[in-house]
Amino acid sequence: MSYEAAVVLTGYGPVGRAYADRLLTSSGDTPLRLAAVRTSAAERPAPHLTPGPLPPLAETLERTGAAVLAQAVPSSPAVRERAAADALLALRRGVHVVSATKSHLLSHWAELGRAAEEGRGLIRVSAATGAALPAADLARTGVRGLGCRTLRACPTGTATFVLDRLTAGDTFAAAVAEARRRGIAEADPSADLSGADAAAKARLLAALLWGWDAAAVRTDTDGGGIGEDTAEAARAAASRGHRLRAVATASAGEPLVVRVRLEETAPGDPLHTLEGPEKAVVYGCEAGDITVSGGASSPLGAALAMVKDTLDVAVPKGFGFG
Repeated sequence: MSYEAAVVLTGYGPVGRAYADRLLTSSGDTPLRLAAVRTSAAERPAPHLTPGPLPPLAETLERTGAAVLAQAVPSSPAVRERAAADALLALRRGVHVVSATKSHLLSHWAELGRAAEEGRGLIRVSAATGAALPAADLARTGVRGLGCRTLRACPTGTATFVLDRLTAGDTFAAAVAEARRRGIAEADPSADLSGADAAAKARLLAALLWGWDAAAVRTDTDGGGIGEDTAEAARAAASRGHRLRAVATASAGEPLVVRVRLEETAPGDPLHTLEGPEKAVVYGCEAGDITVSGGASSPLGAALAMVKDTLDVAVPKGFGFG
């Protein structure tokens, strides 16, 4: 290919490995080159990924000529400041950032935006807002100009899967164990089941949609959690032909607020039709509701969303319909 973009990846857990594997096995198919993989203690030069000493990130970006910094480190407070520092450094140097990590996006949103403007870089967050579901693309550009006033979403596949298993008769413990077995739920699914993960993703989508500062958005998850006592409500909803869903909402008319509630959804509602770990976002627009749904939760789905975003920021599109 005439153009090849070098990528530096931070994080080598399930999502990071799936992303690295896709770039390494797609050689010749996409104009992307995985130049290095960085973990908390080592750097692995691609393609052999043999661990070596961990140099400063600035040195790695300079040595590799990186066009993109891809972030797949855990979305936890423990790594938030490091993830933010890495992204800020890259953006100020004109290196684009693609992130599956939510924590620093939620705490440093405005600062990251300013750094992107300073370095003329781009930030893409599809994998942090719905894995393979292109919800962020719609929020950022797809519904622009259509008078979108509301956001209503089931952005967490674990929550939908567990609710459906409870409806089918599983105990809460059995439903969570099955979600873990299938690779849908993380080892600690508390954020997914408390409503915190849905709220976080809705904060990011609302920030893209209405220009909010994600760090300033208040969240209310009272009544949005799933636990031992949820099974009865899920089965009662089913007896009425409904399905219980953990629904995140936001409105342009109530700025900087995101709520998550357990809600009975009726047939005809896009959130009612979800199966297993599928996700959906409904944008309420003057042009009519616009829904994106599907994209079951999985490390591969998140990795593919990162590949899509990497291609978006790093590969020149040319003219015309390119």
